[in-house]
Amino acid sequence: MAIQLGPNQYGKAENRLVRVFRDTDRHRIRDLNVSTALRGRFEDAHITGDQRDVLPTDTQKNTVFAFAKQKGVAAIEDFALTLGDHFIAACPGADGARVEIDEYAWDRIPVDGVPHDHSFVRTGGGVRTTVVNIDGVGPDRRAHVVSGIKDLVVLKSTGSEFHGFFQDEYTTLEPTTDRIMATSLVARWRYNPTGVIDWDGSFDSIRSILLREFAVVHSYALQQTLYSMGRAVLEQHPDVAEIRFSAPNKHHFQYDLERFGVDNPGEVFIAADRPYGLIEATVERDDAPDPGRAWHGIPGFC
Repeated sequence: MAIQLGPNQYGKAENRLVRVFRDTDRHRIRDLNVSTALRGRFEDAHITGDQRDVLPTDTQKNTVFAFAKQKGVAAIEDFALTLGDHFIAACPGADGARVEIDEYAWDRIPVDGVPHDHSFVRTGGGVRTTVVNIDGVGPDRRAHVVSGIKDLVVLKSTGSEFHGFFQDEYTTLEPTTDRIMATSLVARWRYNPTGVIDWDGSFDSIRSILLREFAVVHSYALQQTLYSMGRAVLEQHPDVAEIRFSAPNKHHFQYDLERFGVDNPGEVFIAADRPYGLIEATVERDDAPDPGRAWHGIPGFC
């Protein structure tokens, strides 16, 4: 039996970067959490401790902050691609890079009905994400972009049913034709590797599509709702090859007030945080290109 080094990568996780743009009196901010990782020919570092081909994680951290000034921070996808290409070129042992960025949204604080120039309030409409995986340089370079949103908490107070399910001797769940349906949605979509993409515009559009479909689709199951949301995204965005969802079912159970002689016609609920149903699904084009390493290092999806 031989023992050998298996897959490995290393990097600097969760660099909390805030970039303030002061080119006018009306400031803009981009609030990011950036994680970088390199993979490649690092056998000597693991087996003998020889670090000659290793770009330190501290250097990766410094690069993230320096590039925020020197290169600027526009769309997080562009920033991730720039960092990934740089690290592969700069590190002797690297032939691949993974850059993950979360972006936290801020709105301007209204003062007397007018959005303030340099005061902001954190919003709760989900966290924008991207994961960029790059392999190689030059004509052999392959780059994959998976963008998305997480912590998008949505609820509909009616328009959701759940019945007709299989039952066995342990089934106690009562069928219902009217229930609260809520989830903290994670959605990630893989872009086709060709063409120029308006990353910010695409994100805003896809987020709006997801929210609209959740609202207007009369749901017979969370699975059906997720498929409808994914289908709508692919129909309206030919630049997206597939979209994946992870959706915990945030259960709301109608509270029993009859024991107190109080009528409760679907108005008072207890929100149960666990256990919860977890629904995962992929909606994809049948001619989508091979994902390659696109989903490398992205946990929580089937």
